[in-house]
Amino acid sequence: MIKNRSNNHCEICGSDKNLDIYFIKNEINFGANLCAECMEAVTNFNIENPAKYECLEIAMWSEIPAVKVLSYQILNTLKNEAFAKDLLDILYIEDELKDLANLPTNDITKTFDSNGSILKQGDSVTLIKDLEVKGAGFTAKRGTLVKNIMLTNNPEQVEGKINGTRIVLLSKFLKKV
Repeated sequence: MIKNRSNNHCEICGSDKNLDIYFIKNEINFGANLCAECMEAVTNFNIENPAKYECLEIAMWSEIPAVKVLSYQILNTLKNEAFAKDLLDILYIEDELKDLANLPTNDITKTFDSNGSILKQGDSVTLIKDLEVKGAGFTAKRGTLVKNIMLTNNPEQVEGKINGTRIVLLSKFLKKV
């Protein structure tokens, strides 16, 4: 649904390369299709090319709540840039969305794999033991590669796809590849 809505383009910058869906609040319908660079900007607050985000002049007016929240977060990350200050001054964002966008970023707990390596959004991991997938009727075997994981609000859990099914995995059973 999100990929169709976005016409297979990043909903922040418009790129059609290396796209993946980023979910806010772990809700299936509260997400946005993002390119790898925008994904890095919203997951790790790491922005190497601030000028790229002058495109937020358009994205910040999206009627899609997730796109508006992510636009606001990126603009706040870039608030020392003149264009970002100007855009923040004119941006209207509902209080509920602003509260969601302003969740404390410095309080985010890091997610670690079984070896103590830090896991980031988009990493690939392997399972270190067989795991029964409740409700899906299969067992994910040890050594299974899970690509492009998604971090959750719980630092002990990540989301990933195994056998085409998106499931929650405990980080203590994963090893970063």
